[in-house]
Amino acid sequence: MSKIAIMGAMPEEVAPLLERVENINKVEYASNTYYEATYKGKELVIAYSKIGKVFSTLTASTLLEKFGCTTLLFSGVAGAINPKLHIGDLIIADKLCQHDLDITIFGHDHGYVPEGAVFVETDAKLREIAKEVALKNSLKVIEGTIATGDQFVASSERKAFIESTFSADALEMEGASVAVVCDALDVPFFILRAISDTANDDAGVDFDEFMVGSAKISANFILEMVENIA
Repeated sequence: MSKIAIMGAMPEEVAPLLERVENINKVEYASNTYYEATYKGKELVIAYSKIGKVFSTLTASTLLEKFGCTTLLFSGVAGAINPKLHIGDLIIADKLCQHDLDITIFGHDHGYVPEGAVFVETDAKLREIAKEVALKNSLKVIEGTIATGDQFVASSERKAFIESTFSADALEMEGASVAVVCDALDVPFFILRAISDTANDDAGVDFDEFMVGSAKISANFILEMVENIA
């Protein structure tokens, strides 16, 4: 039987998942905790990585290589760039980039590293499943570009740069690194984010207030997707 990995970055992003799954077995590995579990007959491995691209790379790699997961779903929160996105709304990444990767001094585009690519695309079949879940539940979901970087963006100036450079709709701190890992290992992956703030000067206040509620919205959506993955 195939295993589905579900990742978040913070405890608050996986807590709603752990409340609903069964047969939990905790595994300590590489200074982190992984939760083997079942949900509606599906085998899962759930983990939060801790914040940032390095920890999320480690966790994604561990889920695929040590635990043998064959699909990866990321559930979490993000800051909105697209003005159509409001707190609590959902965004599905069709592609992701690293907004803080900068070797432009050598003539490359922002976000590009030699032998890599600026954008990594998510799995089209998983996106279709997500759209079906959204339609069934009359949920508004935007499909768009998510930008990842090792900084919590709370600056209108930085937000404008990311929007103009990458045409990004939302930003966060883990998705693109997870995308690079899954793409390299040829594992289908999906990134869902619920909006917790608008990445402007009030982002810190908004994030603290709305993060838990937004994480629960994302987690519930992910579990309904699990039911529909063959």
